[in-house]
Amino acid sequence: MQRLLSLSLLLSGVTGSALAAASAPHRIFIAGDSTAATYGTERAPQAGWGQMLPNWTAEGWDVRNHAVGGRSTRSFIDEGRLDAIASEIGAGDVLLIQFGHNDAKREDATRYTDPATDYPQRLQRFVEVARANGATPILITPVARLLYDFRSLVDTHGRYTLAMQALATRENVALIDLNAASSDWIRAHGEEGAKPYFMHVPAQGKTDGTHFSEAGAEAVACLVAAGWRGVDADAPVKAVTASDCNALPAPPAAPVSPSVVVQERDIAIEQPGPHEGLGTTTAYPFFADATGFDLIFRKRAFHPGATIGDHVNDKDEIYYVLSGRGRLTLNDTVREVGPGDAILTRNGDRHALEQLGDEELVIFIVYQPVKR
Repeated sequence: MQRLLSLSLLLSGVTGSALAAASAPHRIFIAGDSTAATYGTERAPQAGWGQMLPNWTAEGWDVRNHAVGGRSTRSFIDEGRLDAIASEIGAGDVLLIQFGHNDAKREDATRYTDPATDYPQRLQRFVEVARANGATPILITPVARLLYDFRSLVDTHGRYTLAMQALATRENVALIDLNAASSDWIRAHGEEGAKPYFMHVPAQGKTDGTHFSEAGAEAVACLVAAGWRGVDADAPVKAVTASDCNALPAPPAAPVSPSVVVQERDIAIEQPGPHEGLGTTTAYPFFADATGFDLIFRKRAFHPGATIGDHVNDKDEIYYVLSGRGRLTLNDTVREVGPGDAILTRNGDRHALEQLGDEELVIFIVYQPVKR
């Protein structure tokens, strides 16, 4: 009798364990950087898309967000964060992998990875950890930044996006092209319309086109879900499309911003020559986040060999040459310009500008934005 009771208890324990395992939720792990990270209420309204992903996942799926600000594939692995995921992740789970923003920080050896070598090699480590534990890896290209230049959205992740796409093809890993989807989302709202989705908070001195407000994080989480559904019809997320995500509302526009003094060294941005021009320039987007102010005022330094590509204006513009020399093409006229030259280019005219000599060509640019 005692033996039968012991056997009954043993079988009961086995059955209970099996039921617990069967009812345990599958998990979605996120490895990434600050754009996906979770933020506390003290950082409001800042939020990451991983923080909002539970709003878009299917019932019975638990999100484990391991994304941390400032991390690249290199630093995430070196700090043991991938090991921490490996110790938890198991069969039936999913690992979402999004890096690229900090991998591009060439000035920081603890984070930088070469998009042709280190970056895909380290991404593959994440893929291998998932597969070795019976989980499914999914690569996510880095989310786009809100960075416009001459009315065009700048792609700041090009080589990293291409490297991740190549790895996905080579290793047969599902890929969500968030870079493309989020770029389309930004363009759908336009430069000004997209700002409330980002940490552009002039009243707090924030002019951040990388990190999201709660509304932006919600929209990007939606784009992740839509992209996942696009590569897997049975993905454990809600049935949404990119169009649904693009239609999610933003918070109200900011009130008219106050008077302010800025220092150009604090706002300098390295960019390629505008309008598909050559070489490298440094742009100074003065008062880019001023609200209730319908005038664009820019300074741009053209390093040797840099150009503004030949293009047709969609607005009136004024260029004023501060220093250096350049070759200006204005419709059918070509002439050299230098300090003190002021150039009015009208809507519909064609122009280009080429830096000459060893000295940087530095200009001021003033125009009113085009009403879309």
